[in-house]
Amino acid sequence: MTDRPLRIAVLCPHFAPDTAPTGEVITRIVIELAALGHELHVVTALPWYREHRIEDGWQGRMVRRERTAWGSITRVNPFPGNDKRNLWRRAMGFAGFSALAGLTSLRGGRVDAVIAMSPPLTMGLTGWATHLVRRGPLVFNIQDVFPDAAVETGAITNRRIIAVARWLERVSYDRAAAVTVLSDDLRDNVTAKVKSGRRDHVHVIPNFVDTEFIQPADRMTELRRELGIGDEQVVLYAGNVGFSQSLEMVVDAAREFPQATFLINGDGAARTTLAARASGISNVRFSGYQPKERVPEVLATGDIHLVPLKTGLGRVSVPSKTYSILAAGRPILAAIDAGTEVPRMLRASGGGVAVAPDDPVAFQAALRELLAEPAAAAAMGAAGRAWVTGAASPQAVALAYEQLIRSIGSRRR
Repeated sequence: MTDRPLRIAVLCPHFAPDTAPTGEVITRIVIELAALGHELHVVTALPWYREHRIEDGWQGRMVRRERTAWGSITRVNPFPGNDKRNLWRRAMGFAGFSALAGLTSLRGGRVDAVIAMSPPLTMGLTGWATHLVRRGPLVFNIQDVFPDAAVETGAITNRRIIAVARWLERVSYDRAAAVTVLSDDLRDNVTAKVKSGRRDHVHVIPNFVDTEFIQPADRMTELRRELGIGDEQVVLYAGNVGFSQSLEMVVDAAREFPQATFLINGDGAARTTLAARASGISNVRFSGYQPKERVPEVLATGDIHLVPLKTGLGRVSVPSKTYSILAAGRPILAAIDAGTEVPRMLRASGGGVAVAPDDPVAFQAALRELLAEPAAAAAMGAAGRAWVTGAASPQAVALAYEQLIRSIGSRRR
């Protein structure tokens, strides 16, 4: 009886073909769960992440439904806004999406579990409402702890907004049958906010990387040619260009290393101000998001990859790009809080170096050493590739979710 196929509702803000990193994570989890024989019904947003607007070809309808070989996908309007600094507008958009997603998720009959993904935090209540109607226990997946990250960066300072977010956070955690997080740091953070304070309510299931899709490749890529980059060393940041990342420190470092090209690949709320800061620095380049099929090429372009997070954020966020960089066989220089998940990964894998966050002196010293010793840097990349191949497979993550859902079902029975 315990081996019967499961019927699972999945609520998430992004799903393929949307390009958000969290969307790629949940898409692959769904695919792997389907490969195990389970039936899945996804409720998500219309694709919008790339330009913070609904993509061409998807406009015109508030709700779109499609059948798949493994179940169904329902896509609803995410009510996107193109100004990430307008917190009220973003909050209203998240609330509208969560409400519409909740309404559309109620149909379809009983399920064995509801998996809801945050951010946005409002998906916790959406998942709980779906659980009440469809009876499956709620598994609340936390990718980033909100509002902690926004408070740490100063993105949210209004005490009333923070208080409401804290309340919503506690309610969502307590209503869930289980909460899943990406690291022990996040587990400690969430456990402290759960009313019971029980660590067994919060489970660590890390993200993963497709090591077949992302593999080490020749550094002389087509992207270099398109951007006019030669065979010099490339220091690469690829990801969201936001206010959580210490990218000002990266731009300033470019002045000290004119022999290397610093490439910032991505878009986000901080890109305009960052480009202004880089004005006149000839070895800093910017490029926008690339299609998913070019991700291995983007990663291969960099000789050294950067994972910079502002002070305090290492305990509330685990950048998923870390796994992808390791899979690409490239060394990592992380500027992030000591004792958190990324430094632990780099220490375990030998795949890079971690220094204190927001410390330009330490950052430049580590970068200088990596640039001066390309053979040693390449060896770090090879070690990281070997480690991640065995430690972070999509199949293992899907099995962890399957086992968690079955164990919750057994306790409920």
